[in-house]
Amino acid sequence: MLLIDGSHGEGGGQIVRSALALSMVTGKPFRVTNIRAGRKKPGLMRQHLMAVHAAQSICKARVEGDTIGSTELTFKPGPVQSGQYHFAVGTAGSTTLVLQTVLPALMLASEPSTLTLEGGTHNPYAPPFDFLDQAFLPLVNRMGPKVSAKLERRGFYPAGGGKFTVTIEPASKLQPLELLERGELLICDAHAIVANLPAEIAERELATISSILQWPYEVLHQVVCSNAAGPGNVVLLTVVSANVTEVFTGFGQVNVSAAHVATLASQSCRRYLKSDVPVGEYLADQLLLPLALACHGAFRTFEPSEHTRTHATLIQQFLDVSVTFQQENATAWRVEVG
Repeated sequence: MLLIDGSHGEGGGQIVRSALALSMVTGKPFRVTNIRAGRKKPGLMRQHLMAVHAAQSICKARVEGDTIGSTELTFKPGPVQSGQYHFAVGTAGSTTLVLQTVLPALMLASEPSTLTLEGGTHNPYAPPFDFLDQAFLPLVNRMGPKVSAKLERRGFYPAGGGKFTVTIEPASKLQPLELLERGELLICDAHAIVANLPAEIAERELATISSILQWPYEVLHQVVCSNAAGPGNVVLLTVVSANVTEVFTGFGQVNVSAAHVATLASQSCRRYLKSDVPVGEYLADQLLLPLALACHGAFRTFEPSEHTRTHATLIQQFLDVSVTFQQENATAWRVEVG
């Protein structure tokens, strides 16, 4: 059984989620201690526990320590079972993080699967549905599986209530992927989405984006969401290039101005556009695991975050692969898995 220190490196919930994913794929049991030890509220929270139970249901695992607040977890997987699954986080906890826990095993399973996930779809500190759908899944599909996602209802923090479905046509193995060049810039656009909030919030955000990025009016889109369970606001900046799509986000928060939300997203997008790297910071983190399962891959990105480096260390505990980070110049790094 693999022993994992949950306080290592960045020390967040991703250690648990990725350990679950890798355990299901490899069949290796693990025990993780010191879960989220450095956080204000250590241990498993509801969305982490949902990921544990989702993984458990897919491979009929034996689990110990699966309670809210638990700082230790033991997971012994059984065979992965394709099928139709429904996972409800129960709060605004991130549904996309639950999906990323179970997706690796199901996209390598023997039969297709369909998932329905309910909870938060647009949460701070988690990839929103749009990032998953436009940036991450198209790259996964280039590696062999066919995964599609359909958003039925947005769910914002703290009300949640979002819902989306995912269909998975698995592959027998993953093909290597290299993303070394961005390719020709094709489309840039912005969406400012408000739910149960004044539309003028979105108007101010789009005005800020236009000022910072100098994007024309026709690529700025205001969206009023009518079926959300509670109030919410998100800014989505999409950059479509020949080889990759990136999505940059900003989330509205109480006592944070619309201009500030849009400014942070615009600055991240502008940094990306001024560089020549194809892969942004968050997409880099998400790509490591599928590339490791393919046993080979490479991409160019910004300086890897502590989150990404922690993820790389964990992956190498489960798989016989190397993950290397090599700086090319002041802004670009090459990440290679092999």
